[in-house]
Parts: sequence; C-alpha cells; structure tokens
Amino acid sequence: MQDKQLLTLPGPTPVPARVLQAMGKHPIGHRSGDYSKIQEEVTEHLNWLHQTEHNVQALTVSGTGAMEAGIINFLQKGDRVLVGCNGKFGDRWAEVAEAYDLNVEKIEAEWGKPLDPSEFQAKLEADSEKQIKAVIVTHSETSTGVLNDLESINKAVKNHGEALIIVDAVTSIGATSVPIDEWGLDVVASGSQKGYMIPPGLGFVAVSPKAWEAYKTANLPRYYLDLGKYRKSTEKNSTPFTPPINLVFGLLEALRMMREEGRDNIFTRHQRLTQATRAAAKALGLTTFAPDGNASNAVTAVMPSTVEAEQIRSTMNKKFNIALAGGQNHLKGKIFRIGHLGFISERDTLTVIAALEATLKELGYSNFTPGSGVNAAAEVFAN
Repeated sequence: MQDKQLLTLPGPTPVPARVLQAMGKHPIGHRSGDYSKIQEEVTEHLNWLHQTEHNVQALTVSGTGAMEAGIINFLQKGDRVLVGCNGKFGDRWAEVAEAYDLNVEKIEAEWGKPLDPSEFQAKLEADSEKQIKAVIVTHSETSTGVLNDLESINKAVKNHGEALIIVDAVTSIGATSVPIDEWGLDVVASGSQKGYMIPPGLGFVAVSPKAWEAYKTANLPRYYLDLGKYRKSTEKNSTPFTPPINLVFGLLEALRMMREEGRDNIFTRHQRLTQATRAAAKALGLTTFAPDGNASNAVTAVMPSTVEAEQIRSTMNKKFNIALAGGQNHLKGKIFRIGHLGFISERDTLTVIAALEATLKELGYSNFTPGSGVNAAAEVFAN
C-alpha cells in the first residue's frame, strides 16, 4: 500500500496532519504585517520550548548550519576549543572548528560510550591562563543513541569562568529537558526535522548574554550565518533574509501542538518510548548499543549478533514500509537505529516492535519468544 510509510528515523521525523495542512497555505509576503505577527508568536513559543528568556534565532539551514553558526559567531581565529567526540556528530563539530582555523583539542570516547565529564573538568582546571575559549558538546549523539552528561560537563565549564559552552541539541530539544537559562548554557543549536515535527530546512540557535558579549570581538568570517543580523531582525519580528514562509507556517502549528501537549508531558512521552524500545530490544535478545544510564530519548541503536542489521532494515522497509536508520561510518552494517522522536506515539512504537519481531522470524532469528518484545514494551506503557 502506497503512502503508508512510517518514519522511525532520528530525522526526518513524521509530520502531523495539522502541520502539513498549515504548510499547504498560500505564501504571504515576509515583510508584511501578517508575517510579523507569525514571527512574533513563533519566537515566543521557541523561547518557551528552549526554557529561555532570550530570543531564539531561526535560520534557513539544517542542524549542521545552526551548529556552524553557533561556533563561528563567538570565537576568534586560533582560539583553543575542547570538542567532545564520541560519535559522528562530535567528530563533525571538530571538523567545522578546524575548518575555521580554531585550535581544536578532542576529548574522545568510544562510539557507544558517553563522554567522561571528569576529562573536561581536568582540562579546564589545568587551564590557569584561561586559554580555552569554548567547549563544544553533542548532547544527544544521534549516531549511537548516547545521551552525554551535559549538565556535569557544563558545571566544569562554569567553574572555568571564561569558556563558552556550545551545545549540539539537534536531537535533544523537544525530546529531553534542556533548561538553557537555569544551567547557563551559552549557545544551543537544533534543527527542524527532529523534535519540532516539521520537515528539514530550519535551524535554531539560542544565545546567552555572555555569548553575545563574545560576539562583539569574534572575528571568524560570516555573512549569511551572522547571528547579529538575526538578533536585530528577531527583535523587530522580522528576518534578515527570505525565510521558507510555508515551513514557518508549519513550525507555528507544530509549536502550538507542543504547547497543547505541555513541555513536561513531551519529555515524559519520549522517555517512555525510549524505555519501551530498549526493553523490547532486550527481550528479543538484541543488544542496545548505548548504556542504560546514558540512553538518548531520540533514538535507540541496536546491535544484532546472528542476523545482519541491513537485512533487518531492508525487510522492515520492503515488507512493512517502516524506515529504520542504519549505522554510520565504521558502524555501517553493524547496528540499526529506531527513532522515537517527535510525532511518535505508543501505538507507533508497538507497531515497530511487532514488525521487528516478524522480521526477525522471517530472517531465521529464533533467540526470542514470540510476542516477548511487544509484551516488554506494553509493560512499560502499562506503568
């Protein structure tokens, strides 16, 4: 049956009908009063979601563009930065920083393992001359399903006093609580095709007053990604460049849906989906890649042993029209990833687990009792 695909990826994620309908409206002028009203409401909702009193900036970019903007607007050429690398996206931010001639020091962990906050603490405490200007951390490492201990790493940064903390929250905003003002996070970037429940094309950057002070002396090249331009326009309920108007229509409707559900309810729902998915995988005799204490609320990475990950993905897609994500880099073919981010419900998760059981059976995998995965997930949802 056509048009029945279920996206269970860490992005793009399913888009609600209300959002699709909103995006189907005829576009309006982005310099009109009507658009300004939309921009004003969007900004208010974004600030609510990010738990900040300071305006969140919206850019027409992907999550990578938002992170690049977050890095280049607040640093100077040659600045010493610490970058946490325990997956594909941590590695990417190191590459971005190196591309702008920053002095990059990596704090690494094996893929599938969380970053060790004590390693950041040791580096920062040893920096008596305050040469470290930023710490760049991926909160939810999408490539492995690991949630890094942002709160503890941030405490070490705050004790340092000088360094900024720059956070990739691309798959944690909208799935996990990221209390920006309470923790004093300086730069937090995210992307629209994740927890926001809309298609790709918009990136978001939250900026602290401390980071805006650093902006004044930053000298890395920027123009389209110059956040100062966005700040001035956002204050006037406008944009510095042409926005994707219909995507903004969708964003507004998605944010309204999130307000209706409630921020804490959103976080609780994602946590339950994560617990159910992990419990089901274990009940099926499969290995969850990330440790229980550091599991992302956005995606669960699973490492099968006696059946190939790509066979599972292919069969799930062809037979049940369910899209799972594969492994990246050296994990390609070794893991598959089940997304439970954004517009995903308990029913969706139960559907995926049931289809996974049928897929495993078809591929000759028998290290489980039929129905055990669904039952494990249902037990989580019953509590």
